[in-house]
Amino acid sequence: MNPYILTILLFGLGLGTTITFASSHWLLAWMGLEINTLAILPLMTQHHHPRAVEATTKYFLTQATAAAMLLFASTTNAWLTGQWNIQQMSHPIPITMIILALALKIGLAPTHSWLPEVLQGLDLTTGLILSTWQKLAPFALLLQVQPNTTLLITLGLLSTLVGGWGGLNQTQLRKILAYSSIAHLGWMMLVLPYSPSLALLTLLIYFTMTFSTFLTFKLNKATNVNALAISWTKAPVLTSLTPLILLSLGGLPPLTGFLPKWFILQNLPKQELAPTATLAALTALLSLYFYLRLSYAMNITMSPNNMIGTSPWRLPSAQLTLPLALTATATITLLPLTPAAMALLKL
Repeated sequence: MNPYILTILLFGLGLGTTITFASSHWLLAWMGLEINTLAILPLMTQHHHPRAVEATTKYFLTQATAAAMLLFASTTNAWLTGQWNIQQMSHPIPITMIILALALKIGLAPTHSWLPEVLQGLDLTTGLILSTWQKLAPFALLLQVQPNTTLLITLGLLSTLVGGWGGLNQTQLRKILAYSSIAHLGWMMLVLPYSPSLALLTLLIYFTMTFSTFLTFKLNKATNVNALAISWTKAPVLTSLTPLILLSLGGLPPLTGFLPKWFILQNLPKQELAPTATLAALTALLSLYFYLRLSYAMNITMSPNNMIGTSPWRLPSAQLTLPLALTATATITLLPLTPAAMALLKL
């Protein structure tokens, strides 16, 4: 892609998200979300492949539906209450509609089915943008809307279950990462009504872990589980560290990914939601299983010894390794900062 066009599109992504962040009026927030969607569509179709075009079409239709729901809900709220302000919504019907519209935008269950299909059709770089940056603006609106606690808890539990269950039988890495995204968003929704700052911390840690996972797969040029078996010939040191990144994504101590799950499981019983916390912890085991599968395929499996699976030459990669080094270090080693996070969040 032409670098000038790429710069304009990335600027559009940043502008749309910033407008939504800065807005207190529903129409301005809607406009920011639309700019954000329109800016990523050319990035998704930059590789002229039928799967990329199909994924872009699915993404556009889904986001257009969610934006129409959001606009209708905000207009209904203005009709019922006379308010366009995001933080002054009081009527339960528009609040419920807006939460469902934002759930469709970020891919929460049961409105999740577009996310694995769209992510599967994209290259890893655009998939990384879709899994991280594109979730910021809708999440900022969710933080500002008065929470419908029952609805958010239901969406959160369903997402953790679907995210864990859906990833079990997958062999495509991008679909596995999509179900991982659904499960992590479910954890955020569980704690969002009670501690928005903790939900935001969970989102930031999820971004760090996802960033390092996507960059690892991009460095190895791996898109399915079998391709991980030959990664040791390309990057032996990274191959030995990747299980730690994957297990951190699964929330296993003593890695960084355990920190938000620990805080959430500590917070839910205080709200008299001990059964919810127990169910969420059990669904985390499902996610942990397929992360262990990836670790096993990467480190313990021998590569197939035929013409298709021949070991590649260890040529130097053109990818920048500094972002991967920084995010991988953060993904593995930040658990000792738990006391500082507790003091910051006043837990």
